[in-house]
Amino acid sequence: MLHKQSFKSENMRTKQLLLTLTLVLGCFVAVHSQSTYKSAIGLRLGYPVSVSFKQFISDQGAIEAFAGYRGYASYGWFTGGATYQHHFPIGSIEGFNWYIGGGAAVFFWNYDLDLGYSSTTFGLLAVGGVDYKFANIPLNLSADIMPAIFIGGEYASGYNRFQAGLGALSARYTFR
Repeated sequence: MLHKQSFKSENMRTKQLLLTLTLVLGCFVAVHSQSTYKSAIGLRLGYPVSVSFKQFISDQGAIEAFAGYRGYASYGWFTGGATYQHHFPIGSIEGFNWYIGGGAAVFFWNYDLDLGYSSTTFGLLAVGGVDYKFANIPLNLSADIMPAIFIGGEYASGYNRFQAGLGALSARYTFR
């Protein structure tokens, strides 16, 4: 019971952090201009911490691939996945966009202490966020929330089938 409460507490802190970072990012980019980019590589600092590669396949459409790891005292997981993101401009601020999309991921779980086993779970992902590219430096920042529905594996049973707390603040080096 204590483990479930601490997991839910951490989930709430993650959501609050992402909301705060999104608001700060929104205020920050409102006073800057930006240019566009074709691809970017960097880190997704969130839930879980991941390496990210984002590639635009059209003016408004991008694919982001990511791989990351998250560990706790009694379990951890490795995630690999990809999402399609459709971007929409925000006001007249050049290069400041919001996006929505979806994708899929695979989660490899490892339960070390109490249970001593591992499992694999697939996830259907939704994604929504904001994206900003600085005009004079090759830096892209974004913040998103990525709810998931888990399919298969031990983690997809019971109360864990839906997870709303996945998301990140990302910083990436951009290429034209």
